[in-house]
Amino acid sequence: MKYTYAPSDKPNTRIDVADILRGIAIAGIILIHFIEQLNFYMFPEPTSEFWAAANKIVWDSTFFLLAGKMYAIFAMLFGLSFYIQHDNQAQKGIDFRPRFLWRMVLLMLFGLFDLLFYNGDILFLYAVCGVLIIPVIRASDKVIKALIILMLLQPVELVYFIIGLINPDTQPLYLGSNSYFGDIIAAQSAGTILDVAVAGIKNGLPVNFTWAIENGRMTQTILFFLIGIMLGRKRLFYNEGDNLKTWKKVLVGSVIAFAVLLPLYLFVPKAIEIRCVSNSLNVALNMWKNLAMMLFIVSGVTLLYYNTSAKSWLIKIAPYGKMSLTNYLTQSIFGAMIFYNWGFGLFRYCGHTASFFLGVAFIIIQFIFCTWWMKHHKRGPFEQLWCWATWFGKKN
Repeated sequence: MKYTYAPSDKPNTRIDVADILRGIAIAGIILIHFIEQLNFYMFPEPTSEFWAAANKIVWDSTFFLLAGKMYAIFAMLFGLSFYIQHDNQAQKGIDFRPRFLWRMVLLMLFGLFDLLFYNGDILFLYAVCGVLIIPVIRASDKVIKALIILMLLQPVELVYFIIGLINPDTQPLYLGSNSYFGDIIAAQSAGTILDVAVAGIKNGLPVNFTWAIENGRMTQTILFFLIGIMLGRKRLFYNEGDNLKTWKKVLVGSVIAFAVLLPLYLFVPKAIEIRCVSNSLNVALNMWKNLAMMLFIVSGVTLLYYNTSAKSWLIKIAPYGKMSLTNYLTQSIFGAMIFYNWGFGLFRYCGHTASFFLGVAFIIIQFIFCTWWMKHHKRGPFEQLWCWATWFGKKN
């Protein structure tokens, strides 16, 4: 039987738990960026063994808990939002795809603005991946599930894995991402704000896209977008039907999967001497274990929100999540001001621990501002600008 697209017959009301998860994700992303000193990595030598140990503990634990998981949640919610926007318009008989394409062009512009301050921008990459998933938003569940499986297999890494088995002398995929950092680091360490902006615009996109392809982030981002679309179609973030039972199964399954994948990730790639095979396995296993932890966080927060009294304090995170674009862009602006030479130049004095706590302090300030702002406005400043530009002032 031929598949014919049809919108859902249920309203897509605002999902508070999605805003909460988005807030958790953006806070985690900002913490990672601060401990990295916004892609600078020029840390002073520890002044004692105590601070050397503290720096290692803070660095290792932050990356173990947050790296690869927070961006995955953020990307998954991006796909969920696309589904909701598209379905809301489809229920009115409107094809949202051309408008979403324009929305992605606008996101690219936000990304270019971000590159003026921070060369590690993800907005432009998200916009490109968003364009790539437009053709499948009306595809059948079977097609989307097939694409999810394909992306789960990490197709680029799979190809290099096979090539490495056939020809062990094959080198891992490398597109020259490290070659772009010279100008960037020079501008960050000794340049003016104009130098940083020029280096970011000149080198930011090449370094981000080459690194994303080398490390599987392109296909991973598309994967999480597609997962978000499927979660939206199944309405799993609403407390209806057997959804909570499903999330309990996801919670248990994610714990088991992580327990299996973590030792595989830690030991298997290191035991393989063929570099191309080892690198491909390392990228794939890292993504799979991060996906397991991401699902643990998402299912855990969802169950806490709907099943326990924790809802009353979790909901306080929602305003922060509703302003994720504003929070992301302001962390780039103020983070660059804090660490780079053109601002306070704190890269000269802050190790991992100090950078981490600067990130915590910055998130607290953002949280207070977001709580106040959302009491008086429907959207954050940059969210409102994006909405207005998307709809050209029309009521959406």
